[in-house]
Amino acid sequence: MTRHHVEDVVENGKYSHGRKVVELERALAEYTGARHVIGVNSGTDALVLLLRACGLGAGDEVVVPAFSFAATATSVVLAGGTPVFADVEPDGYGISPASVAAVATPRTRFVMPTHLFHHTADLTGVREVADRLGLAVVEDSAEAIGMRYGGRHAGLHGFGGVLSFFPTKTLGALGDAGAVITDDPRVAEVVSALRHHGRPGPTADNFPAINTATALPGVNSKMDDVQAAVLLAKLGRLEQDIRRRAELAARYTARLTGVPGVRKLPEVLPRAEAVRGVAYVYVAEFARRDELAEHLAARGVGTETYYPLPLHLQPCFAHLGHAPGDFPNAEAACAHALALPLYPDLAEEQVDRVCAEIRDFYAASDLHLSAPAANRGSRR
Repeated sequence: MTRHHVEDVVENGKYSHGRKVVELERALAEYTGARHVIGVNSGTDALVLLLRACGLGAGDEVVVPAFSFAATATSVVLAGGTPVFADVEPDGYGISPASVAAVATPRTRFVMPTHLFHHTADLTGVREVADRLGLAVVEDSAEAIGMRYGGRHAGLHGFGGVLSFFPTKTLGALGDAGAVITDDPRVAEVVSALRHHGRPGPTADNFPAINTATALPGVNSKMDDVQAAVLLAKLGRLEQDIRRRAELAARYTARLTGVPGVRKLPEVLPRAEAVRGVAYVYVAEFARRDELAEHLAARGVGTETYYPLPLHLQPCFAHLGHAPGDFPNAEAACAHALALPLYPDLAEEQVDRVCAEIRDFYAASDLHLSAPAANRGSRR
């Protein structure tokens, strides 16, 4: 199937912003339920262009979680605004609605919840605070393909959201690619122009449009058709892959529940509306996290630290004047969270081996920890 889509690209002779991108946009619109999908060249660009299209201006503030990938906050800067950090929930890592209310100022115009790892943020709580304070909601839903809240796909609960197709994502390309998803026709129109040097109107698969008058100071953020071809082929098995990820995540949880030293296991938290989670990564919290990661690496098990430094303590945001202790939940997550291997082709025996190595690490230590009450089974 992938070869078929790639051959279409070669036969068409247009390798960027062509008809395969249009085909992918339509397929993603059908999958997510979004009225508009605009393919771009990365999830980060999608965030920047979405914020610009929503009217973010110089001096405008956007509340973002202190625990997230750097692009959540740097995209605000690149779009001309100022990030304002809020703490996250102690479980689930979504932005804390109470913290949003506490940090917002008269200059705050947006709140941007991030949907991390395996389920969405508390969108009911976020919307309630946003409505009370007169803030617009945009979503960093880069990791959230397939996730739903109240039956609606992540990214469609405000002005819009984004998707990242970085190769490790649940739906990954062979390189960088991303998309903006929105139900707002004006936002879609502006993003579409911004991605192609500010040229309005239909430009995808329309080579003469390169000479259309430039209406906005845009950028070159067109999606490559080869990436669109790969994503189209993989989209057909996305739900199968999501089910497989859920099976593997449940296996991890069953084997790690009650293990001393395992502080917290991922679960889909109860919300005001139904949540459909997706196990993009399996992130748990561990005592002596860095030593455990070294132990696993020495035995050929790769892991990833999410995230070693919270956003408010990143060097690029030092001028905002934050100090350790400002956002304790985010800092605690940074000290203990570790992602274990999770991908659809992972074998059950490999999951069992990883869990055995974790048990061996803590059994050989002098921690003598008892499993905390938080280590209950996943609600997937």
